[in-house]
Amino acid sequence: MDLETLARSVSEWLKGTGPEADIIVSSRIRLARNLAKFPFLSRADEGIRAEIENQVKDRLLGIKKFGPITYFPIDGMAQLDRQMFVERQLISRELSEAKGARGVAISEEQNLSIMVNEEDHLRIQVLRSGYELDACWKQISQLDDELESQVTYAFHEHLGYLTACPTNVGTGIRASVMLHLPALVLTKEIQKFFQAMHKMNLTVRGMYGEGSQAMGDFYQVSNQTTLGRSEEDIVNTIKTVIPKILDYERNARARLMNDNRRGVHDQVSRAYGILKTAQTISSEETMQLLSNVRMGVNLGLIDDLEIPQINELFIFTQPAHLQKIRKERMESAERNVARAAYLRTKLIQPDEMN
Repeated sequence: MDLETLARSVSEWLKGTGPEADIIVSSRIRLARNLAKFPFLSRADEGIRAEIENQVKDRLLGIKKFGPITYFPIDGMAQLDRQMFVERQLISRELSEAKGARGVAISEEQNLSIMVNEEDHLRIQVLRSGYELDACWKQISQLDDELESQVTYAFHEHLGYLTACPTNVGTGIRASVMLHLPALVLTKEIQKFFQAMHKMNLTVRGMYGEGSQAMGDFYQVSNQTTLGRSEEDIVNTIKTVIPKILDYERNARARLMNDNRRGVHDQVSRAYGILKTAQTISSEETMQLLSNVRMGVNLGLIDDLEIPQINELFIFTQPAHLQKIRKERMESAERNVARAAYLRTKLIQPDEMN
């Protein structure tokens, strides 16, 4: 798999095939690991960073259990390609913007990625469509065991796995789900959702994780700390709260339809109409309009689109993907025109062109 193939492909987690995919876009589990006898990256010079990358690269490529794996060196990669990886959720912004020897190993279905030299020496991630935390945990546990049989992790008998950030010490696990919650936003109940998550020691972030703002009514819910808790306990905490969030969002959708079905239908139809006819449109506006359309599909108000199509548009209309599709670099205004043209191509049905 090369960069061009990756740019044209659709990640497994975008396919909308998993359980509860009307609300839960994806499930993810990430592990932070460091190699023994190497300093944390904040104290590592370029030579040490390169040595860490050299130690793990061949081992990552040698893992055959999860299908073909491709390693992409990030150091020296063009900024546009790095941004495409961020938009795909395959690497973090921190890895994209860092300096020196670093890279990422990615499975063919793009549901597994291992970042090298991000904040920790290794950031292992498994990402799946829908509500699949158990499947994510099973796969990442197998992968972690495979790696630990080949390298020695930094581990303390009482503290657990040692990590660069104290909040990750212990298990080093971060379990999260990405949720689409447009009805809670429309009914102005989203703040109650934030408060409830905070009381349960869970954190809520935007689509691109730490430091990102919510776009298109998408939110990531994850654990805050790991020290003193087992992996299973952390995963089960997330699993305990998810059914309640699903109920809140579905109840809010039902109330919207009961109290103001015509108004909701009008909002959805206007969003769909703008996406199909706009001549210029920003990434932010596209995300919000697609969010309305996605809700409309799930409410049965739109019958000529499917969730996988919309999920793909969320990614392929992002700045880096748009430029990769067009095979040219574009300024913001040019991207807005190109984005509108792309949306018209994807959304206008053949009979609408006559």
